[in-house]
Amino acid sequence: MTKPFDAECDEALWPEFEGPAPGAVQWAGGWTGHNMRMRKVLIGVIATAAIAVIAMGSIGVDYGASIYAEYRLSSNVRKTANLRSDPFVAILAFPFLPQAMRDHYDQVEIKANSVDHAKVGKATLEATMYSIDLTYASWLIRPDAKLPVGRLESRIIIDSTHLGRYMGISDLMVEAPPKETNTATGGITASGISDSHDLVFSGTPHSAGFEHRVSISVDLSVAPDDQATLVITPTGVLTGPDTANQAVPDDKRDAVLHAFSTRLPNQRLPFGVAPTSEGARGSDVIIEGVTRGVTITLDGFKQS
Repeated sequence: MTKPFDAECDEALWPEFEGPAPGAVQWAGGWTGHNMRMRKVLIGVIATAAIAVIAMGSIGVDYGASIYAEYRLSSNVRKTANLRSDPFVAILAFPFLPQAMRDHYDQVEIKANSVDHAKVGKATLEATMYSIDLTYASWLIRPDAKLPVGRLESRIIIDSTHLGRYMGISDLMVEAPPKETNTATGGITASGISDSHDLVFSGTPHSAGFEHRVSISVDLSVAPDDQATLVITPTGVLTGPDTANQAVPDDKRDAVLHAFSTRLPNQRLPFGVAPTSEGARGSDVIIEGVTRGVTITLDGFKQS
């Protein structure tokens, strides 16, 4: 290796040059190649990290915008429909901002629990909307805006407790028809609602003078003269597995069946949708209506 200094310099001051120190660069040699490779790796790591930060930031902005839109819609439904509290609202869109910018939501769900309701005292109201046109509403859906909807599913959900109080059967329990309790969906509609025939109502019919818990097969229907009236019709006493397994004497049979018979008026579905099916889901009785190509306003969510 050639000395890097003039030969006349004091060799005591300039010892023999053995090679580059660690980390030194040989401008005409191969050490620069190693440094360039390291530089490329570092640039790649930094670029990847920057992209990840930008992506996470974009997701955060998108998620935040959807949360705010849901909050505003929930608040507007509460005010316009005169609810006591904000309902649950979900705008099912990811990413959210592209749908908002196109003035179109694919799906919106509104659910209000424990709403003051005609006859039974409390009920749950649900509406599921598909293909919502926001042209006249903005992405925040103004309180008075008109919303063209491609498909609308509307439900009233009445739990066993409140229905039992209305019927005078304080321990009422509602179950789907036995033939459907083991199906994969738990029902026959897209929302999991059972058939309207052969539901199982179990309870103690005090009004019949019979102080034993019985199970009764009942059918649900809508009154032909009033689409807002739910008709509950008992069809027989049930015994055996998964029932109260209580026989009813012949002289008490008619009175017991009559205790499970009732009409429930003023059951108007959210947004005024006509009922298309009735049944059970879990221990609740549900009235559902499905329609297409309608225009709604938020004040129509609570009808009765």
